Amino acid sequence: MSKKTPPIWSSASKYYIPFHMCIMALTFLATLFITLELKASAIGESDRICLAQNIYFESANQPDVGRMAVAQVVINRVYDDQFPDTICDVVYQSYTRKNWKGDIVPILHKCQFSWYCDGKSDVPTDSKTWSEALDLADSIMSYMAFDVTSGALYYHTTSVDPYWNDYLTPTVTINDHIFYK
Repeated sequence: MSKKTPPIWSSASKYYIPFHMCIMALTFLATLFITLELKASAIGESDRICLAQNIYFESANQPDVGRMAVAQVVINRVYDDQFPDTICDVVYQSYTRKNWKGDIVPILHKCQFSWYCDGKSDVPTDSKTWSEALDLADSIMSYMAFDVTSGALYYHTTSVDPYWNDYLTPTVTINDHIFYK
């Protein structure tokens, strides 16, 4: 008569401890993932779109780490008292005026992020890059990304030399963007 092997969830099984450790780890990871997803959904779809627009228009030609850094500057600003408290308010921060229709519009070249007031369309045209920007925005907003900028609040391309960069500390250079705090 052969000895019957107990199931792995039975305390008589030699796999009892590893099996339960795996179940506990999976439960922990599932709880963590659900918590992070709830935090991201609480931020809102409009903030997701605003962040994705900024990623798309400011850094579409950059590698993933460059796009992540541009997105992280927006998040760092949200948590800094010098800037507005929401992603959309940070992205659309600008000097404004009333146009001939009576609408409030940004003044040309007087925005925190140049794409918003450069006079060009703010509608993404490259669907693949737009989809990637949305995915990255989701990751950043879900707290799933490391801050590669070391807390940077500002950046510019190497093709310009703004007056304010002399008063800030550079944190990292990624391709043709220099980041500061």
